[in-house]
Amino acid sequence: MSADQIIREHARLIILRDLAEQPDGRWNSEALREDLEERWAITKTREWVHDELRWLAEMGAATVNEIGSVLIAKLTQKGLDHVERRRVITGVKRPSPAE
Repeated sequence: MSADQIIREHARLIILRDLAEQPDGRWNSEALREDLEERWAITKTREWVHDELRWLAEMGAATVNEIGSVLIAKLTQKGLDHVERRRVITGVKRPSPAE
């Protein structure tokens, strides 16, 4: 597996976890980009984050709505099931077991 693929799989899991932490399961792409950079040292452009959000939407893990220059992502049940280890979405890093 390439380093690029490893980073993408980690970022997708982080995005799903970030969405799961929100009271309504939604967050905007710029806030997600900032979190990836500040907490996880994954420095990428907003367009890169948009590509990952669209990929997650194609997999049914999230929905996305474009509002101006940002995307609003919302976690789906399938995405939550992956975060909570009830389902595996290929291409998203598997979460570690709860401690």
